[in-house]
Amino acid sequence: MKTMTAGAAALTAVLMASSLPARSAEFINVLTGGTSGVYYPLGVALSKIYAEKIPDTRPSVQATKASVENLNLLQQGKGEIAFALGDSVKLAWEGDTEAGFKGKLDKLRGITAIYPNYIQIVASKESGIKTLADLKGKRLSVGAPKSGTELNARAILEAAGLGYNDLGKVEYLPFAESVELMKNRQLDATLQSAGLGVASIRDLAASVDITVVEIPADVVEKVGAPYIAGTIPAGTYNGQAGDVPTAAVVNFLVTREDVSDDLAYAMTKTIYENLDQLAAAHSAAKAIKIEDALGGMPVPLHPGAERFFKEKGVSQ
Repeated sequence: MKTMTAGAAALTAVLMASSLPARSAEFINVLTGGTSGVYYPLGVALSKIYAEKIPDTRPSVQATKASVENLNLLQQGKGEIAFALGDSVKLAWEGDTEAGFKGKLDKLRGITAIYPNYIQIVASKESGIKTLADLKGKRLSVGAPKSGTELNARAILEAAGLGYNDLGKVEYLPFAESVELMKNRQLDATLQSAGLGVASIRDLAASVDITVVEIPADVVEKVGAPYIAGTIPAGTYNGQAGDVPTAAVVNFLVTREDVSDDLAYAMTKTIYENLDQLAAAHSAAKAIKIEDALGGMPVPLHPGAERFFKEKGVSQ
């Protein structure tokens, strides 16, 4: 009986190994929002973190029309994790057709609450708009059609006793396009639902004298949950001399039920182990706190995320 040489044995091992099926990498498509908002830079940072920290994954980032589109894409299996506003998530779970959902999005599962979105109504100073009532007859951009921002606009205006038919003109535009029209004096104001210091409004304030319009506490109270009272601190934007009361809505990261428990666990864990990198991508992420992670979660928590929070002693 012939003894196999060392070289032949090594070659056989290589051939056997090459015949084994390669382990395919898991996709993590991160659904964000428009490139001029807050979701997008945070999504890019999250994708980079996942690529570095979660083995055998292929993260990617998709720019979208934000909350409503993201939730519909998740239901269709076209993403693994998505940014969305709390009220949009609630309406998606309820299957609210007016909000842009054909039926109950029953595959949605929660990962974590992140930071609050502030409803920021900014007018050009020359428009003379100082209060919500002053919007009557004026030209306002309310965000992309049926986006989370537009749902916020409808809710706030209704609570203030206004409707779209009370406005001079309604534009359904993303943040950056709204700002360009304001610079060209084709719009009087823009309503943007985003983290504080959003790039689009910083850009506007650097070019045009602005007024940040107050949303009074009684209007916020009338809208009700998941809206809460908030404040846009003085100096958030160029020319903003004082604090401005407004409304806020918590953002969530959401996944779908058929994402594996292990992947959902890894995605959740990696967020909280790399908050510094997310905060470096956008200051809004500084408001992400593990103790607030499950507050107001509008959909069932994914079991993988639940496992992580149990390890950390966080419960709903």
